[in-house]
Amino acid sequence: MTGTVDAIVVGSGVNGLVAAAELAKGGWSVVLVEGSRRLGGFIATEERTLPGYLHDTYSSWHPLFVSGRAYAALGKDLHRHGLEYRNTDGLVTGTVTDDGRVVLAHRDPAITAEAFGHAEDRAAYLAMLQRFLDNIDAVGGMLGDELRSPRVLRHIVRLLRRERFSGTEAWLRATVTSGRSYCRSAFRGDEPDALWAPWLLHAGLSPDHASGGLMLPAIAAALHGFGVPVVAGGAHLFVRAFERLLGELGVDIRTGQPVERLLLTDGRVTGVVAGGGSIRARHAVLASVTPTALYGRLLPPDAPVPPAVRDRARNYRYGRSAMQLHIALTAPLRWHDERLAGVPLLHLSDGSASTAIACAEAEAGLLPRRPTVVVGQQYVLDPPRVPEGAAALWIQLQELPYEPIGDAAGELDATGRWTGELTEGYVRRVLQRIARHAPDLQDKVLAWDAVTPPDLAAYNPNAVAGDPYGGSAELDQNLLWRPVPGASRHATPVPGLWHIGASTHPGPGLGGGSGHLVAQRLVRGTRRSNRR
Repeated sequence: MTGTVDAIVVGSGVNGLVAAAELAKGGWSVVLVEGSRRLGGFIATEERTLPGYLHDTYSSWHPLFVSGRAYAALGKDLHRHGLEYRNTDGLVTGTVTDDGRVVLAHRDPAITAEAFGHAEDRAAYLAMLQRFLDNIDAVGGMLGDELRSPRVLRHIVRLLRRERFSGTEAWLRATVTSGRSYCRSAFRGDEPDALWAPWLLHAGLSPDHASGGLMLPAIAAALHGFGVPVVAGGAHLFVRAFERLLGELGVDIRTGQPVERLLLTDGRVTGVVAGGGSIRARHAVLASVTPTALYGRLLPPDAPVPPAVRDRARNYRYGRSAMQLHIALTAPLRWHDERLAGVPLLHLSDGSASTAIACAEAEAGLLPRRPTVVVGQQYVLDPPRVPEGAAALWIQLQELPYEPIGDAAGELDATGRWTGELTEGYVRRVLQRIARHAPDLQDKVLAWDAVTPPDLAAYNPNAVAGDPYGGSAELDQNLLWRPVPGASRHATPVPGLWHIGASTHPGPGLGGGSGHLVAQRLVRGTRRSNRR
């Protein structure tokens, strides 16, 4: 396996797929190298339980993608190659508290706010969303652009012109504020906290982590604006559309070939060794990997990397582990609150109160007593995923230790590893939490399948210690400092090497932001060079 192309993309998660497609559309010759036998990273659909039940094994919901720049650049091409979405114009999400209280979010923010107990909260909620939308060019630009770049100055200037100094300072305060504190300051009642604090888990945060005050209104605005789209027929068809597009663009796709190391020539990365041979890159290698792998394993010792960067990459922190649980049901659940039957994605949580405790227990190595349970009902939007009249649940648990040393409830025997017995016991706890609000659950369960934290780590090398978000997203490893100080630009300290993926800005989530940023920068650079 030899040859020379313009660019090599390492890793085929959403950022790798986006980067390969946009570079090829820009006229570059591209090789996409993937260690797994299939493309997509944490994007897959399988019959995990029983024949006829299609479960999105890992990620499933695409609001970040359809609202992002990668979709703006590639959406028409992907739809031409078979991508279809199913979405809702009504209820988007909701939260069920332990005492059975239900808080729902509708696509229409005004309908959502009408259910709040305090009149001032209704006005404050709509004002929060409007303020975010009024500043979407500036704030969204900073969340999606290269932060250590002169380009970000345009967004700062735009924000200052609109918000003046005091308003801009308020955005800065929100960035260093937790989601819990933001809700306490902005609202009298607890409905916004109950509704959106659990969503911070999907950004790799907890309710008490800094930057939650910025992410909470961003998440709310995204779901009101774009809903919770799922791929018709399963998330694997998203990957298939990319595969067809890449084939049309002439991208050389090589799966089942893990990259062993990067090639260095005169201090510049010029290719990769993979599959028993080498591939050379004229202009760039884009690596969608963790900083631990990039600076600790793939780059040779003589690469021109500052010692501080290697040290920080070695000490890069990974976040909590996660578990995916798939349930095949004979029929849809009969929730105590009938409205929940039509909600595509809901959380069982008391908001910051219970979710923060579960996060703290997991970070202490304990199995949470009352885990936040993310319940997806994709069949509500896409009925052919299950047999006629049946149903399925997509359950995500984002507050788990990789090596559980104890159980906060004192019921399960946790000895540092995920045994079959421990997994089954924890699944029972989760099902019991759901059954409190849907008492017919146990009678309707046909089969279940669990993807444990070690399963995640074994499947995807970027999920170190079962963390599906590419590393902790706490503020010192986020925004200006993601992944590490000294190497927080996508252009690494080593010429010819670019870093993309969840470990880089703008962080985790199925948006393709870093792949788009790097691809467009490289294509623009080629165009400028050609004009000169």
